[in-house]
Amino acid sequence: MISLPVLAVLGFAAYRATQLGVHDSILDAPREHLAAWSAMKVESRPRSFLVQLISCVYCFGWWLSGATLLAYLLATGTWGDAPWLVHGIEWFAVAGVQALLNRRDDTFGG
Repeated sequence: MISLPVLAVLGFAAYRATQLGVHDSILDAPREHLAAWSAMKVESRPRSFLVQLISCVYCFGWWLSGATLLAYLLATGTWGDAPWLVHGIEWFAVAGVQALLNRRDDTFGG
C-alpha cells in the first residue's frame, strides 16, 4: 500500500497533468484539431463525448489520475504488492487530491 505522502505527490502530479491536458497553451493545437474534427460531424456522439471528456478537468483528471498511479506502480515494481481493490482505492485517493486542487482553482481562480 502506498503511503500518504506518496499519494499526495501523485495527486499533485495528476493535477498538473490535468492542467496540461485541459488548459495549457502547449496543447492548444491538438485541442483545436480535435474540436475541428468534431465540428465536421456534429451529430456524432463519440466525437462529442471525446471533446467533452478532454475539456472537463474532473473527467479528464479522473483518467489521468489512474494513468499517473499506474505509471508509478509499474515504475516502482509495486503493482503486485497489493490486491486490485487496494489499487482502486489508491486511484480514488489520487483523483481526490487532483479534484480538490482543481476545485481550489475553480473557487479562487487559479
